[in-house]
Amino acid sequence: MPTRVGYSWGMKSNTRSSITLPAEEFRLVKALRTRLRAKSNVEVVRRGLRLLAETTDRAALKAAYREASRATTRAATVEEMRSLDHLAGEGLD
Repeated sequence: MPTRVGYSWGMKSNTRSSITLPAEEFRLVKALRTRLRAKSNVEVVRRGLRLLAETTDRAALKAAYREASRATTRAATVEEMRSLDHLAGEGLD
Protein backbone atom coordinates (compact mmCIF):
# COMPACT_ATOMS: atom_id res chain seq x y z
CA MET A 1 0.00 0.00 0.00
CA PRO A 2 1.52 3.36 -0.92
CA THR A 3 1.90 5.93 1.82
CA ARG A 4 0.78 9.51 1.52
CA VAL A 5 2.80 12.37 2.88
CA GLY A 6 1.03 14.64 5.37
CA TYR A 7 -2.30 12.84 5.58
CA SER A 8 -3.41 9.44 6.79
CA TRP A 9 -4.44 7.02 4.07
CA GLY A 10 -8.17 7.49 4.71
CA MET A 11 -8.08 11.29 4.67
CA LYS A 12 -8.74 13.42 1.62
CA SER A 13 -6.02 15.94 0.86
CA ASN A 14 -8.32 18.74 -0.28
CA THR A 15 -10.62 18.76 2.74
CA ARG A 16 -10.66 21.71 5.12
CA SER A 17 -12.21 21.67 8.54
CA SER A 18 -13.31 24.63 10.55
CA ILE A 19 -14.45 25.24 14.08
CA THR A 20 -16.15 28.47 14.97
CA LEU A 21 -14.77 29.91 18.17
CA PRO A 22 -16.03 32.83 20.21
CA ALA A 23 -13.97 35.98 19.69
CA GLU A 24 -12.20 35.74 23.06
CA GLU A 25 -11.14 32.13 22.48
CA PHE A 26 -9.98 32.93 18.96
CA ARG A 27 -7.81 35.75 20.36
CA LEU A 28 -6.35 33.22 22.80
CA VAL A 29 -5.56 30.80 19.95
CA LYS A 30 -3.88 33.59 17.98
CA ALA A 31 -1.84 34.65 21.02
CA LEU A 32 -0.76 31.06 21.70
CA ARG A 33 0.11 30.61 18.03
CA THR A 34 2.50 33.53 18.28
CA ARG A 35 4.01 32.35 21.58
CA LEU A 36 4.39 28.76 20.43
CA ARG A 37 5.56 29.78 16.97
CA ALA A 38 3.02 27.35 15.55
CA LYS A 39 2.41 27.17 11.80
CA SER A 40 -1.38 27.23 12.10
CA ASN A 41 -4.27 27.59 14.48
CA VAL A 42 -4.96 23.88 14.04
CA GLU A 43 -1.49 23.09 15.37
CA VAL A 44 -2.23 25.16 18.47
CA VAL A 45 -5.46 23.24 19.08
CA ARG A 46 -3.76 19.88 18.46
CA ARG A 47 -0.98 20.72 20.93
CA GLY A 48 -3.58 21.75 23.49
CA LEU A 49 -5.51 18.52 23.03
CA ARG A 50 -2.33 16.43 23.34
CA LEU A 51 -1.36 18.28 26.51
CA LEU A 52 -4.86 17.79 27.95
CA ALA A 53 -4.75 14.06 27.19
CA GLU A 54 -1.29 13.69 28.77
CA THR A 55 -2.34 15.65 31.85
CA THR A 56 -5.53 13.68 32.41
CA ASP A 57 -3.74 10.37 31.83
CA ARG A 58 -1.05 11.41 34.30
CA ALA A 59 -3.65 12.53 36.86
CA ALA A 60 -5.55 9.25 36.57
CA LEU A 61 -2.34 7.24 36.94
CA LYS A 62 -1.30 9.34 39.94
CA ALA A 63 -4.70 8.78 41.60
CA ALA A 64 -4.47 5.03 41.02
CA TYR A 65 -0.98 4.88 42.57
CA ARG A 66 -2.16 7.01 45.51
CA GLU A 67 -5.12 4.68 46.17
CA ALA A 68 -2.95 1.56 45.94
CA SER A 69 -0.39 3.11 48.28
CA ARG A 70 -3.04 4.02 50.84
CA ALA A 71 -4.52 0.52 50.78
CA THR A 72 -1.10 -1.08 51.30
CA THR A 73 -0.03 1.41 53.96
CA ARG A 74 -3.27 1.17 55.92
CA ALA A 75 -3.18 -2.63 55.99
CA ALA A 76 0.43 -2.60 57.18
CA THR A 77 -0.32 0.06 59.81
CA VAL A 78 -3.32 -1.81 61.21
CA GLU A 79 -1.28 -5.00 61.41
CA GLU A 80 1.56 -3.19 63.19
CA MET A 81 -0.87 -1.59 65.66
CA ARG A 82 -2.35 -5.00 66.51
CA SER A 83 1.09 -6.45 67.13
CA LEU A 84 2.00 -3.58 69.49
CA ASP A 85 -1.41 -3.23 71.18
CA HIS A 86 -0.47 -5.38 74.19
CA LEU A 87 2.34 -2.91 75.03
CA ALA A 88 -0.02 0.07 75.30
CA GLY A 89 -1.05 -0.63 78.88
CA GLU A 90 2.36 -1.59 80.28
CA GLY A 91 4.02 0.67 82.85
CA LEU A 92 0.90 2.67 83.75
CA ASP A 93 0.58 1.20 87.27
